[in-house]
Parts: sequence; C-alpha cells; structure tokens
Amino acid sequence: MSGAKRAAAPTVEQINADILTQLASHYWAPHSNLPRKSFDSKVIEDIYRKELLGSKFAIRRVMLLEFSQYLENYLWPNFHPETASQSHCLSIAVMINEKFREKVPAWQVFKNNPENFPAFFRKVLVLSLADESMISIREQALLLTFIIHCFNSLEEDLIREQVQRLLSLAMWVCLIPGRLEQELKSHPKYKKFWGIIKKNDAKADETTLQRLDFERTFMARLIDHFFTVLNSIPETGDVSKQKVHYCERFLELMIDMESLLPARRFFNAVMDNAHLVVKCRLSKLAERKEGKLFTQLLGSLKFYAGFEIDERTGEALTDHDMTNLHYDRIISLQRGAFKYFPELKKFSMANVGSIDTREKLLAHFEPLSTEKLHEIAAYLNIVPPLESGEKLDKELLLELLVSRHERRPSQLEALNQMPLYPTEEILWDENIVPTEYFSGEDCLALQKLNLQFLTLHDYLLRNFNLFRLESTYEIRQDIEDSISRMKPWQAEDGRTIFGGWARMALPITTFSVVEVAKPNIGENHPSQVRADVTVTLNLRDAIKAEWEGMRKHDVAFLVTVRPTRSYGTRYNEKEPFIPQVGLTYVRGCEIEGLLDENGEVIEEGIEPKPELKGEVRTYRVWLDPNQYQQDMAKTAVGGEDVYETFNVIMRRKPKENNFKAVLETIRDLMNTECVVPDWLHDIILGYGDPGAAHYTKMDTSVLTLDFVDTFLDINHLKASFPDSEIKVTTDNPSLQIPPFKVTFPARTSGTKRKKDEETEVNVQTKPEITVEPYVIPNRGPYPFNQPKKNTIPFTSTQIEAIRAGMQPGLTMVVGPPGTGKTDVAVQIISNIYHNFPDQRTLIVTHSNQALNQLFEKIMALDIDERHLLRLGHGEESLETEKDFSRYGRVNFVLARRLELLKEVARLQESLGVPGDVSYTCETAGHFFLYQVLSRWEKYLSKVKGKGDVKAIAEEFPFEQFFANAPQPIFHGRSYEEDMEISEGCFRYIKKIFTELEEFRAFELLRSGADRSKYLLIKEAKIIAMTCTHAALKRRDLVEVGFKYDNILMEESAQILEIETFIPLLLQNPEDGFSRLKRWIMIGDHHQLPPVIKNMAFQKFSNMEQSLFTRLVRLMVPTVDLDAQGRARASICNLYNWRYNRLGNLPHVMLWHEFRRANPGFVHDFQLINVENFNGVGESEPNPYFFQNLAEAEYIVALFMYMRLLGYPADKISILTTYNGQKHLIRDVINQRCGDNPLIGRPSKVTTVDRFQGQQNDYILLSLVRTKAVGHLRDVRRLVVAMSRARLGLYIVARVSLFQNCYELSPAFNQLMQRPLQLHLVPGENYQSGRKVSDPIRSRTMVIENMPRMAQFVYDFYKSMVETKPSQQMRRMPSLRPPATERKVQEESKEEKKQEQT
Repeated sequence: MSGAKRAAAPTVEQINADILTQLASHYWAPHSNLPRKSFDSKVIEDIYRKELLGSKFAIRRVMLLEFSQYLENYLWPNFHPETASQSHCLSIAVMINEKFREKVPAWQVFKNNPENFPAFFRKVLVLSLADESMISIREQALLLTFIIHCFNSLEEDLIREQVQRLLSLAMWVCLIPGRLEQELKSHPKYKKFWGIIKKNDAKADETTLQRLDFERTFMARLIDHFFTVLNSIPETGDVSKQKVHYCERFLELMIDMESLLPARRFFNAVMDNAHLVVKCRLSKLAERKEGKLFTQLLGSLKFYAGFEIDERTGEALTDHDMTNLHYDRIISLQRGAFKYFPELKKFSMANVGSIDTREKLLAHFEPLSTEKLHEIAAYLNIVPPLESGEKLDKELLLELLVSRHERRPSQLEALNQMPLYPTEEILWDENIVPTEYFSGEDCLALQKLNLQFLTLHDYLLRNFNLFRLESTYEIRQDIEDSISRMKPWQAEDGRTIFGGWARMALPITTFSVVEVAKPNIGENHPSQVRADVTVTLNLRDAIKAEWEGMRKHDVAFLVTVRPTRSYGTRYNEKEPFIPQVGLTYVRGCEIEGLLDENGEVIEEGIEPKPELKGEVRTYRVWLDPNQYQQDMAKTAVGGEDVYETFNVIMRRKPKENNFKAVLETIRDLMNTECVVPDWLHDIILGYGDPGAAHYTKMDTSVLTLDFVDTFLDINHLKASFPDSEIKVTTDNPSLQIPPFKVTFPARTSGTKRKKDEETEVNVQTKPEITVEPYVIPNRGPYPFNQPKKNTIPFTSTQIEAIRAGMQPGLTMVVGPPGTGKTDVAVQIISNIYHNFPDQRTLIVTHSNQALNQLFEKIMALDIDERHLLRLGHGEESLETEKDFSRYGRVNFVLARRLELLKEVARLQESLGVPGDVSYTCETAGHFFLYQVLSRWEKYLSKVKGKGDVKAIAEEFPFEQFFANAPQPIFHGRSYEEDMEISEGCFRYIKKIFTELEEFRAFELLRSGADRSKYLLIKEAKIIAMTCTHAALKRRDLVEVGFKYDNILMEESAQILEIETFIPLLLQNPEDGFSRLKRWIMIGDHHQLPPVIKNMAFQKFSNMEQSLFTRLVRLMVPTVDLDAQGRARASICNLYNWRYNRLGNLPHVMLWHEFRRANPGFVHDFQLINVENFNGVGESEPNPYFFQNLAEAEYIVALFMYMRLLGYPADKISILTTYNGQKHLIRDVINQRCGDNPLIGRPSKVTTVDRFQGQQNDYILLSLVRTKAVGHLRDVRRLVVAMSRARLGLYIVARVSLFQNCYELSPAFNQLMQRPLQLHLVPGENYQSGRKVSDPIRSRTMVIENMPRMAQFVYDFYKSMVETKPSQQMRRMPSLRPPATERKVQEESKEEKKQEQT
C-alpha cells in the first residue's frame, strides 16, 4: 500500500464521554433523557472556538457534531441574520461540508425552513472576502468548499436562486471599458439587455444598488482576494499549507464554474479579464514542489477556459471553427501592428503559419519595451491603457500576448495521441489516482460528473478520463499485490531475484520487440508495434492452464523492478510500495496469442490445439504505439530504453480487464460524428426543458395504440384511466372484450398554457378516450396457435408507464421494490413488437441475472421466439432449455427450417402434388405460389360471400393436411365462424411459407459467423445484451451494420453514466440522423448506485451517479410506480417514506401468507439490540473488513431456531452490510449447524449490496457496526436492506448508535416502537395457522442478550431431539454447546486467523 492513513472513527464509549455529547444531551440531541435547555449563543461560540477551530477542524470532532444533529436541531433553528455571529455562520458551513463529505443529503434542513437562507448565503459571501485579520485562511478555504458545493447543487431551487445572482450579465461591470465595449459590440442581444440594466439601475434606491453592486462584483473581488493569497507565497523557504490548500480549492471552484454553461456564459470574460490562468502560471507556487496539485488543477482550468464552445449559444465548435477563430485573432493583431506599431512591420507582413507558434511570437515581441507591449495589449483590450496608471511587468505582458495568439493543439488530436494504458507516473500519483483511504477533505486533480456538461465532447472526455483513472486504481492494486508476493530482492552480484511467487505474475525470461510498422498517413506514431515475451511456466497444472488459456485481446502489464533490498527482507504493507520493490517502469500490452514451435501465432478456434512441449512459452503481444513513440522520443535524447528492462509480466482476471476496450469505444465515439437524436441531445447535456423528450411534447406521438393483451377486461381498462372519459365503439357488453385499440385525444399544438390554467381546463372537461375492441384473427386450428396472454392486472400508474413506453421519446420509470418493474418492461416490449412490427428493440441491463429474468418473462408472452436474440455470455443461466445466444439461434433456425420443410412435404402429400418440393426454401416458395395459393383462391371464389355453411367444410382443400388437428375443424354453427376458421387455417399455412422465405438466406450463407450476422441485422426483432457487452463490442456491431429503433434499459440506476450512453450509439446514423425513436429507462435511484471501488472517484468525482439519477435530478418527468406487492404492509412502511406515495397492492392485505403471523415470533419485524460480548463489539482485522462476533452468533442462533420450528431453509436469507461479517457468519454456520441435517444452511449468506434485485420470505440482517454508522448512512443502502423481506425481517444491531442517525430516523423510529429484545413464541411451529389479528395463546419468551439466545437454542434443540422418539431423531448429532466467555475468545481468534489467511 501507499502508506496513507485513514481517519479513525470515534467509539461509542468515546462519544458518550465526550464534552460534545454532553452538550448535545442538554441542548439538541433528539433521544436525550435530560431536560432540554434553552438556546445559548455562547454554546455555539465555545464549540466553534474550542472544538472546531481549536482542533483545526479535525474530522472526528466535525463528524461527532454533525452526527448529533447539531445543524438540524440547534444551528439552523436558532439562526437569525441580525444576531448570528461569524462562528454561527462558519459552523453551519462546516456542517454542510461534512454532509457532502459523508455523501448524505445536505440541503433538506434549509428547504424545511428557507426564509433565512438568502441572508445566510450573503453572510458567507461577505466572510469569504474578509482579510486574514478577521478570518483565517483555513476558515476561508472552508467557505470556498461550501461555495463549491452550492455550485454543484444547482438543481435545488433554493441554491440556484442565490447563485444566479452572482453570474448574470451585470457582472460585466468588472470588465475594463474597452473589453466591455468589444464584448457588447460582438453580442448585439447583450447590448440591448445592458441598456435595460442601466435603466433599472437609474431607478433603484441606494440600498438596492449596494446589494446589486456586491453581487455583480463578488466573483471579480474573490479573484482579487485569491491573488492576494497567491502572491503572498514566497519563491523559496517555508510555505503555509493552508495557503496552498486555499489556492487549490479556489482553482477547483473556477474549474467547476467553467465546466457549467450557465456559469461560464458571462463569467469566462470576467476570468479572462483578470488574467487568472496566466497569473497562476507565472506564480511562485507553480514553480514549487508543493504546487504540484495546484499546477495539475491549473492545467484543467486552462483546458476549460479555452474549451471549444460558443458561450452564447452553447454550440460545440469544430476544429475548423477553432482554426478560424485563431486566424481572426492573429490577423486582427497583424492589422493593428501594421497600422499603429511600425516596430512590428515584419510581423504584420508575415503569413500566419510562420508566426503563430510560441517561439516565433516570442522572437517578435521579446525585443519590445515594457511600455510598447503595454500599448499593444491595451490596443487589443487585454489590459487597461497606460494612462490608467496600472503598472504591469514585462513577463506578464509577454505571456498575455503569446498565450492569446499561439496556435492551440486540437483537443481531439491530443486525445488520439494519448496512451490508453497507465504507466508508473500515473499509477502512483495520488492527486489523480488517490488511495483507498481518501477522506474527502482534500481537493484532487480529477474531473467531476455533475448535472451538466458543455458539449458531447466534454461529456465523453470527462467519462473517458475518469473511467481510465478508476481502472488505473484497480490496476495499481493488482500490481502491488502481485509484485509484493513475488518478493523481488537484489542478489549480491546486483541481479534481481524473486523469493516468492504470484498466481497472476511471472518473471520474464526474454523480451524483444519484433515489429515496428510504418505510421499511417497523417499520424506520427507507428501503426503497430509487436513484441515477443518468453516466460517459464513451472507451475501447478491449474495455474499453468490459466496462463496458456490467455485469449486474444487480453490485457497484460510489463513491469521493470530493480530492488535495492537484500535477500530475505520482509515486505511491509504499511510502508510505501515503490521503494520496497524498486518498481521502475510499467507498460501495458495486449495478447495476440501463444507462439507455436515454428514461431507462428496459434490462432483461436483451432481444435485440437497444438500441444507445446516443455515449460517455456512465448507470447506475441501488441504494444501501445502512442506509448512506444513517446518512449523512443525520450531514448533519442539520451533516456533509457524502457523496452530492454522488463523482467515481470502480470495478467489480470478477464472480468476486470475490459477497460481498454471500453476506452477505445469512447475514443471511437469522440472521433466519429456522434449523432444523438435531436430530441435527446440537450437533455443528456443537462440543458433546456427537462420534459422536452416526454411523449406529450413530441411531434411524433401516436394517437391510436393497440394495447394487445395489456388489459384483462373493459373494467380493468376503465380503472386504468380514472381521469378520462371512456367511449367504447360498441355498446354490446359481450363484444367489449380485450384486446383493445385505444385512441387518445390529440395534443393541442401551438398553445403554451401555464400549469394552473391547464389544471382548470382539466377540472372542467375530462379528456375523451375512444376504445375499440377487436378480435385477433384466427391463427390456426391447433391449441398452440392460441396467443399467449398477459395475466397481470396492471395498476393505472403501470398502464401510464406502458403507454409512455409505447410512445416515441424518453420514458423514465421509477420502480420501488416489488412494484413490478420487470412486468412493465416486458409488456412495453411486447406492445412495441405488435404495434410496430418493422421496428427493432434493444434491451440493455446491468447484470446477466436481470437479463435472464426479462427473457424468461418475454417468452411467456405472445412473441415469436425466432425474433429473440441474446448477445454476450450469461445465456447459460437462463432457466429454459432454449438457447437464445447467436449460435443457439442459428441452430434453432436450421432446426426450424427442417421442421417446416417436413410440414411442406406433408402438405404436398395431402394435396397429391408430385415432385420434391420440400427440398429447399426456394422450391417450397414455388410450391406455395403455384399449388397452394391457387387452390385457396379457387376455394374463396366458391364460398366467399355465398353464406353456405356446408360448402365451407365440403370445399375446403386442406382438410387432409389438418387431419391431425382437434376435430371437427368446422363446427357448422354459423357461416362467419366457419369462414374465420378456414381463413385461420390458411394463415397457419401461409406463416409456414413466410418463415421459410425468411430462412432462405441461411441456405445461401454457409458459415456460422455469416449466419449469426444475418440473424443480428435482419431476423431478430428483440436483441438483448448487458451494458458491458455493448461497451466492449460497439465497434463490431457498427461494422456489421447493426440497426435498432428502440432501447429499453432495466436496472438503469445501477449502470455507469458512460455505459448507459454507449448503447444509444451502437449504430451508424442514417443521412446524419439517428433512427432511435424510443428510450425507456426503468430503475430506482433510491436503491444502490453503480459500484465504484475507489472512494475518491465515488465521492469527489461523483462517478457513482448513474445517468438515470442525473436525469431525475434534472427534473426530467418520471412515472413513479406506486403500488408494491412484495412485502407485508408493515414491512413496506419501513422504506415507503423514501418514495412518492408508495402503497400496497390489494393482495398484500388479502392473501393467506400475508394475513398469517410468523410462527414462533410475536412480531413480523423487529430491531434487536446486541451489546458487546466479552468486551468486544465491531472488530476490523483488515481495512474495511468489519466483523461483529456477537451479532454473528445471535443471527445464526436465530436461524437455527427458525429451522427447528420447521421454516424451510430456502425461504431464509442472512444479509449483512460488510463482507467481513458475511465470512464470519458463514464460519459460525459451518461450526454450529451447517452439517446438521435438521438445520443445514440458509438460502444465502451475502451482503446487502449483492442481494439488490433479489428477495426472500424471511431476512435476518446484521448491521455490524458499533463505533460509527459507516456506509449504512447512505439511505439507498438502508432502502435495499429493508425491502428484501416479504414476510419477516429481523435486524440485529447496536441501537444506541443507529437511533441517533438523522438520515435513517424515519425507519429506525418505526423499528424502535417495538421492543428491542427479541420476543418469541417457542410453542408454535411453522405449520401453525395463527393470523396476525389473532391473540397469542402460547407462552411468549423474551431473549435478553446473545448468550441467552444461544443457550435457549441449544436447550430447544436438545429437548426436541430427546422428546421425539423416532429413530431418525435419535440419530441426530448433538449441537456444540453455546460459547462461553473463554470459548468466544478462542473462536474469535481462530476466525480472525482464518479471515486474514
């Protein structure tokens, strides 16, 4: 590890003894037993001066205060603008910053009581401009952090209202007069608004003008304040860390503002006017080693300051546009030089290409005097004129002129020249790839994924950089793990020797570059670089097979280690990694394949694979051409040749090693014309009307929709549209049966009413919906011809989600636990399939499990399975005999073709037609055209419209063919009925030949690859894949011409932002337009987000935010499913407060299983308090590997009790919030009952995070922590934990810790209304029929603590075995006695040893 330390959380004992806890108990703590004292401002002053400022804002003190609800119950309720002190304001800012650090909702306290927020915000702004005599630099940095959080929360109306005041056009009062005139001249619209501002100012009173002046000049004054701090940092000697931190935070704020279009629109000119980037670059801090992070942040700020965007319109500028702007700027300078500055005559006459580099510009301008440079800069409106008296040094003036006019490298070119593999320089730079111990206090040189993006290029670039660096963090962990296991040491002769071994790494015997191909036209790096890596595989067979099984395109890493430590030196994890192992270089490579004995690459797919003799193996690998070019350039100027030094090759697990393919996909998107549908473009970037892509605002919305089998009957339909008038086209009740076509009223175009006016109209007249029942045409006489039907009575909200999904546009469905998200998704897919048969739908999910659940439900609906296709791995786990993979579908088509040709042969025989017409699809087609169709037409001419019932059966030409159908085919009851049957029979025959015509291509295409491509681009109508597969295979899909019209995404809130975006672009645009018509996203942003392993990327960069969550934050309209059918109503109440009107489906109250009490328990859910046992609560043998032995023993004893009562093991799951506890519980089960046939093991023992998307009847949950709440404080994790149980939920936890958590209080307040000791009814068994409403007639029992529970279960088991006389019971093994104090200690030590092993 890198030697970094993590802040330790205070223990409960420390918390209870703490002065802050005592103060909280007297003044604001919610669960205090002491009488509440009245507000005393001195308390706030003392806490701030002694506990916060006095401790230098130590995390532990701040955590303790924030957790005690100091802000909610004391600071904000008692904030009054007139009387609030500086300490009061700073305390509030510190609490908000802590909430952001902890990633818990921060603004709710202000939203609940908003009237004083504007005054508080103003006080913060005033304080942030105060000098050091009033407020320290440390405190100013805290206020900057608060302002940063405000700029990153613009979706909150309260915050946006205040921030917008600082960023209006009026802030241009800070520009120098010449620059202001220039800006207004180039933007005529702004000139008009400027005039209005001036008029309004003339009418305003003195107080208003002062307020306006403060708001308009705030950003410019903040920049000046920053310059004061920056200029106070000396070139050499000691430097204040707080000043450096302040400067870093300030640049973070500037980057955040420049990367938001509404913020930069007017601010960019103000920042440029202040010459912020240039002055920072020339500052003393930029030259010092302490300024490394400052310089990295400055690079990011420079990038955004010159970003390729038109601030006025928000349009992205192309390379051509940027070149034109550059030429305009330099030609303007040449004209001015020619006219006013004869010293630059030579410069003014030169062509642009010869003078626009930094060197050439310096050559022309450096000889000029400072005054002359000032004159030129003033002429260009860069600085005020000389007469203003402002003195500027020559270095600054030169840099201003040169940086403004030098040729800028294209951002895209720079990206294309960037190596994709991380090197040692990036891997161990903790400013951009932080350690796992990132606390959230410091600022980092990382980009952020927030609400809005400047352009699609910016969107892709930020995701590209963050995805690359997050992968780099995981690669660093793998390298550190493998190399430390290999124990590199220095031998006495200076050689490197390896004293250990690693499964994932091997010493390299020889390495040689074998090919450096010529560059492609227009590129300066080789088109391809290949090398051979030779290793010796003297390993166990299983590991040897893993190395030999490396596939083409697998990524590996070549490492150079030069250890300086002597033989036998132990590796110490607490010390920095690089000095211990002497790591020098890291380079990535991609496997092409193993070489055979002749030195040729063994191609994949060759069976049997050639056997290689001995243990020496040589791999041919591709190196990164960009990296190779950079390395060779350094070698050319005297640097070391990296490629002669490698001595270790490291591989990674295939599932974790797809980062390069995803990065290549993102880079491909940036190099192609990335065409997102017009209706989606602005929404993805976060601008414009959030509801613009909703079907109600789309011009392409469809008025009449066929809902197929969505409705069960006409009453179901009427209940689904409660706010509409239903008009059925027939009054005959016997004809009012599904399926229904529904026509909705046309949208009134061209009128924009306010919401309240719309409401008034809706109250007066309900919209009229026309419903037309229709009969599905008869499909044939066989039972399997009957269409499959939906059986789910969808709620009105689900129907709205289905209706929205069928319409063009963006549909977002928020599906709380148990609300039938998958059923809605499947019905949308089915309805689109039937309404738009020519369209193709792409299904994307986060996991294979979700995809399989979708597919299993799709197969139950009326969708022809030949139109289904499943891409990627994972189809193996489909619970069906059918294979929906590419090759599985090819085999299905070939088998189906033979099956249909047999039917053709049978038809030919029944008609007595000679010849072999069933040989191919082509001959079958001729047979249909000349023999079948002619007979049908002849038949129709005889019976159609004649009304003769008997003739229908007598003249029917295919009677013999349908002899194997249920008889009689014709019932003779009515002409219409029999005629429909005969037409159904012909439809059946016609479908055979239609399918054969579709399969005809399979006779022409001979290879499996060609057939599967045809299936993908022509035959399949519903194509499913995971988001990872889409990201990996985009290039291949685009190359084969993959096309689709609709996307449905399940689990959207669990998919990374970029992995949600890539599936939109798996096809090339047609005539410059995307053919995408619908995008349906189904997810739940109140459950857990995508998994990001590194806390810095999760917290600082907000990389865990899914696109679904971001669109919800942007107020994009959603359909919120509002009725759950999974859990008892009482259990649902534990999490339904998090949702908008989440209720219960009727069956939750009516079904027997929900009305029946949980046998053996007094309550259907309970929170059970578990105290320390043997003096131990939580323990942490490894970082973040939390365990709690008392809770593990309790929960296993509870499981054993349930099994002894007869509860089925597969209906019980044990969940916990930490991996360490999961392993400990599994160990305890193995020791106590795992092999006992009477008890056994539960369905699953896993973490809450892993169990998302699953459910079970009974959940036993361990919360583990006793010192700090930990990551359960993320309410999303709480929602998942509480919503997994259907019938019973039993939670073991330290109540005194969790009851004080403000975010969790809605759930814990309910849990704490019931006893905190487990109440049992041991006299019942699983077959007991007691209802929830029945009184308990058996004896109840209260379990005081964990030892009591363990002893009770032991005695219970013993008595059960002894009292049951059966032979089988007597043979049952005896249980291990419950753990005593001593035994617990021994077992705990043993388990810790096992875990660490």
